[in-house]
Amino acid sequence: MLSRKRYLLSSASAVLAATIANPAFAGDLVGSVYDASETIALQAAQVRLVELDRIATTERDGSFLFSDVPAGEYTLEVNYVGAPSVRQSVNVPADGYVRTDVLIGGDDAREILVVGQSANLASALSRKRGNDGVSDVLTRDAIGQFPDQNVAESLRRLPGVNVLNDQGEGRFVSVRGLDPELNATSLNGVRLPAPESDVRSVALDVISSDIIESIEIKKSLTPDMDADTIGASIEIETTSAFDRRKDLLTAKIEGSYNDYADHVSPKGSVDFATKLSDNFGISGGASYYKRKFETDNVEADGWDDDDGLIFPEEVNYRDYNVERERISANLNFDVRLSDTTALYLRGIYSQFDDQEYRRETSFKLEDAGETSGSGASVDFSDEDGEIQLQRSIKDRFETQKIRSVVLGGETDTGTWKASYSASWAKSSERENGSVDPANFEQSFEDTGLVTTFDFSDPRIPLYTVSGPTDDFYNPQKYSLDDITVTALSDSVDEEFAGKLDIGREFAMGSGSFTVQAGAKGRWRDKSYNLEAEYWENEDLTLADVLGEQNYGLADISPVPNYGGARDIFFGNRDDFALNEAKTAFDSNVEDYSVTEDVMAGYLLGRWDSATLRVIGGVRYEHTKNDITGNSVLLVEEGGELPDGEEAEEDTVIVSPVAYERDYGHWLPSLTIRYEPRSDVVLRAAGYRSLVRPKLSKLAPSFTVEESDDGEREGEFGNPDLLPYEAWNLDASAEWYFSGNGAITAAVFYKDIKNFIVDTVREDGIYQGIVFDEAEIPINGESAEVFGAEFSIAQKLDMLPSPFDGLLMQANYTYTDATGMVPNDGDPTDLREITLPATSKHTANLALGYEKGPISLRLAGTYRDSYLDELGDVAEEDRLVDDHFQLDLSAKYRVSDNVQLFYEWVNINNAKYFAYNTYGGRRNLYQYEEYGWTMKFGARVNF
Repeated sequence: MLSRKRYLLSSASAVLAATIANPAFAGDLVGSVYDASETIALQAAQVRLVELDRIATTERDGSFLFSDVPAGEYTLEVNYVGAPSVRQSVNVPADGYVRTDVLIGGDDAREILVVGQSANLASALSRKRGNDGVSDVLTRDAIGQFPDQNVAESLRRLPGVNVLNDQGEGRFVSVRGLDPELNATSLNGVRLPAPESDVRSVALDVISSDIIESIEIKKSLTPDMDADTIGASIEIETTSAFDRRKDLLTAKIEGSYNDYADHVSPKGSVDFATKLSDNFGISGGASYYKRKFETDNVEADGWDDDDGLIFPEEVNYRDYNVERERISANLNFDVRLSDTTALYLRGIYSQFDDQEYRRETSFKLEDAGETSGSGASVDFSDEDGEIQLQRSIKDRFETQKIRSVVLGGETDTGTWKASYSASWAKSSERENGSVDPANFEQSFEDTGLVTTFDFSDPRIPLYTVSGPTDDFYNPQKYSLDDITVTALSDSVDEEFAGKLDIGREFAMGSGSFTVQAGAKGRWRDKSYNLEAEYWENEDLTLADVLGEQNYGLADISPVPNYGGARDIFFGNRDDFALNEAKTAFDSNVEDYSVTEDVMAGYLLGRWDSATLRVIGGVRYEHTKNDITGNSVLLVEEGGELPDGEEAEEDTVIVSPVAYERDYGHWLPSLTIRYEPRSDVVLRAAGYRSLVRPKLSKLAPSFTVEESDDGEREGEFGNPDLLPYEAWNLDASAEWYFSGNGAITAAVFYKDIKNFIVDTVREDGIYQGIVFDEAEIPINGESAEVFGAEFSIAQKLDMLPSPFDGLLMQANYTYTDATGMVPNDGDPTDLREITLPATSKHTANLALGYEKGPISLRLAGTYRDSYLDELGDVAEEDRLVDDHFQLDLSAKYRVSDNVQLFYEWVNINNAKYFAYNTYGGRRNLYQYEEYGWTMKFGARVNF
């Protein structure tokens, strides 16, 4: 909603300010709320004009405004979670305005409102309480500290939020059990495009927590908000100099040690905010992090059975050695042009470099001869068959970048309000020159080799080999199959946007009514270009690049070293032959470009009184797409070409394809916020929203592989996909304690139409292309989501010393999310599933202690299993096992300016386990171990 303050971001020109100005018929009361130490401005404090029973909520700079107040003596009452109420008298003139500032928190303000866990809790609860709809908030304190060192881990502890891990780190956010693709992320009000080529969601680990001021998870929408979310709108804000009363300069240096990597990783940051005058401020920061870690991984696929003996067709042991380097910086300018108008300029740059080495030993068992065994032990013989061993190295360097700039402002004359902004954001992901991978292979046929797998531990299958094993362990017997070189992988996602909102407030005896309208345009271009090269050299063997394993789950030697394949290839490229057909095929099948223009407008009405807030209206969004891709046909040698001739060699035919489409949606919403008493807030919301399909699935990429016998297999994009559409209902009840704490409960329901699923079709024609079997994404049946959230947070300062420093936070979320999908790819045969990424039960418990110089926090996070990927049938679905993780943080304040900190992440070494239920038991898809990580360092405030 538009801000309700006089001193905030606004008009790009004095002309606009003059146009919307309106003379006051009574006086205006303006002011700001700060903590008693006058360090920070307090956002979301509730300010009540007692005699008129009118209420305002302070903005991020602590400001508030009451317009058209009849002249006279009044009492201001200010409430903020965690601090005693404050009353202050004020005399309002017959015209013009009077300013009064309020200080709250008393002598304990620093401990309860400024620094530490208590300040984090008070700020988050106050902002949750002041918001229009259902939400949860994560904020940092006055010296830049979040409750946890990692923002993803802190978000994981909010009600209804599950953070999906990658390599042991939290990356993507699932809200209320929905796929991260159904969320939308903005930074300083700018929708962030996604660096990856095939998703819309943005990974959290690309942006450093050191430059973030707050994150709000908005679970319900109002008409002035972008409607492209069904899960939640994740809104990230960086700092502003006007957030503070006093200047800030903080430096932090940190080291982290991973149990597996046996390496100390450096991290450092600097954060500042200063007001050069009362009306001009600068804030910003920079962060550097270089993390080295290792992961032990084992995967299996192609599960089958033979007379009750269950086994996979492939088992892969993978050793990851990863180095991630992240550089983030932001710079913000804020200026007040006048009493009614202020402008801001905010910019951010974040770069994420990922150097990954992955060594893999793979058993290809599909063509093995006799398969025998009993129970959990399975023997694979090469007699009358083939066992193929592949030992490979992946040497990939990838860079992701996110940058955005937004220029905007607000004008607030008391009765007329306007806000506007223009923004640019660009995300990219780029590889060039990665070896991905180099494969060394050896086949065993009728040698007498027997490979035995023990699946008694479903997470970690162990193998032994018997018979003539000399060649199995001889690196000279493994010849290079090919080296795949990613000459270029270039994903670019860029968006320009502009918006304007104008509102008129009418003061009434029992409250105020605001009419507001606005328009927004978003112009987005996303493209992906892959240039993959396949090179062959039969003279190269594993012995030429031999290394030593550091894999902890099994003996996977011999293995290649990390950089040998790259050095040999780039140093001797003339010795390698290019496989032109595979190169041409893979370099064209994934290429696409999409232009997406969204034009939106809305109209709403807002009623505000001391106890009731109602926001209702409608939004319209029109979407236009221009999409290009490739139709790629691979005809094997001996097959028939389109002109009827026989292919003399594998032949690739590429034809560009272009599509245009547009559609529109009317999106009504109603939000009600009611305070039956001063410590209770009730909310209800109903609204319609949408999520547009993944741009990669929309792309008209039509891929067909035709064998020499004429069989055609395809994989197609679908430019006719419709957006997800949802009707959403939310209701919550919140009871705020007289101290620092609250109990909240919420229920939610979502009816989602046009859920997108992948189907497998046989013997058909799609977009004029004949196929024998093809995978095609389609809009499926509806899905339903309902559930409940419960949380409690409390600072236990009513206990006797020394226990009065204890804090407790706990929450639980129940989610039931189901939909119908094709069984074995047949759209006429449906089965019910739990929606992907949905955990039915999630829970968090954090116990903290904060008194004097000491701050301790022990946090546990639990979620039960969830569906990760769909299989052809239910027993082939990929499920991810339950996850429980313990983390500990400790801080010690040496002086007012120096603090030491320590954190122990994943104390219990929680693992990752994905499985299927083929044959009525749990069978491995993927297992990973990461070990624990310890972080330690110092923070200095100047």
